[in-house]
Amino acid sequence: MASFHVMAGASQSYNRVAVRKISFSDVLVSLRQGAEDFWEKPSHYVFMCVFYPIIGVFLMTWTSGNNALPLLFPLASGFALLGPLTALGLYEISRRRELGIDSSWRHAFDVRRSPALPSIAAVGIWLFILFVTWLLSAKTLYVSLFGPEVPASIGGFIHDVFSTRSGHELMLWGNLMGLGFAIVALATTVVAFPLLLDRDVGVVAAIETSVRTVLVNPLQMLFWGLIVAVLLVIGSIPIFAGLVVVLPILGHATWHLYRKVIEPAKTNAKATAERRRRAA
Repeated sequence: MASFHVMAGASQSYNRVAVRKISFSDVLVSLRQGAEDFWEKPSHYVFMCVFYPIIGVFLMTWTSGNNALPLLFPLASGFALLGPLTALGLYEISRRRELGIDSSWRHAFDVRRSPALPSIAAVGIWLFILFVTWLLSAKTLYVSLFGPEVPASIGGFIHDVFSTRSGHELMLWGNLMGLGFAIVALATTVVAFPLLLDRDVGVVAAIETSVRTVLVNPLQMLFWGLIVAVLLVIGSIPIFAGLVVVLPILGHATWHLYRKVIEPAKTNAKATAERRRRAA
């Protein structure tokens, strides 16, 4: 049974993970490699991300039908904060393809047998807390500008947002607030999930390594965050359908970015062969 490692990983000691300095071209190469992983057998991966567009459509319907229109944008944009967690199966597929072993879609569910699963869940809870905090903050901002009354219609809501001073302030401060939450999510999880899947280093080490990754490569990680944001926007048009392709590509690319920015664990040939045997 998997044990819950907070400070230390499977070795029971805190091991500082080495972080590399990468270039902008490394980020672009990671994206290309992610696309190659996806196009290798796209039918095997698309089903894993179909639920994301479906949830997007559900959110649009729910917010428009239940007087929750002010939460439509925060929900749609904030749900992307959970993206690193939902891509776990894609990391596993890329990991197996990298090792040259069977990478068929069913192995995406091998994550459930990872010894680091409790630690992965803990980082996932952190992302969920961040997501809920973002929603509450966005709701508070809206109420402070427009009051507690809900919009009478979606047309009225759009008119108020784009043609009133309060609406302009909502867009300005809302986007700045969302940027802040996105930076926190990026800094704390950019390599956390792939690292835990690859090496059971513990929750604190995974988050700390992600933060150091951003500190060592600030412009490169911001560039990666911008790529993710732009592709998610493109994939959301229309009605989130493009995310069926965008999400798996980003998931695979995240694994390759992790490989470029994190030094591999020191291991001997015998241990490597044993790991490959177990993975197969």
